[in-house]
Amino acid sequence: MDETPQQTVFARLFQDCRVIAVVGLSSNPARPSYRVAAYMQQQGKTIIPVNPRETTVLGVPAYPSLAAVPVPIDLVNVFRRSEEAGAVVDEAIRTKARAVWLQEGVIDEPAAVRARQAGLQVVMDRCWLKEHIRWLSRQGSGL
Repeated sequence: MDETPQQTVFARLFQDCRVIAVVGLSSNPARPSYRVAAYMQQQGKTIIPVNPRETTVLGVPAYPSLAAVPVPIDLVNVFRRSEEAGAVVDEAIRTKARAVWLQEGVIDEPAAVRARQAGLQVVMDRCWLKEHIRWLSRQGSGL
């Protein structure tokens, strides 16, 4: 079975993106952002928490904004409400991230267009963890 274009994008992001800024990452283990970021760490990704209300999450210093992150960012994973996503996407563009991933339920079509126009890969309304598990299962089945 051939991959869909979206699955091809997922595969590229999963393989190529090592440094992932998680905007809205909470230190509360019950929050989806915490569970997804913990999974990303388990998969060998470098997680950078971006949340002005946190100091450390998952043993990693948190930053108040993407602009404050001192290293290049491959992917910005957005755990914010849809109405707040556009500002995060614009900051991702300014910081020269390579991609933005808007989690399930986070939809901002104009922001996605701006990101694509700036050369970023865009995934919207998808869960990184769920898609990564699906991708791994396809790898194991040879698809």
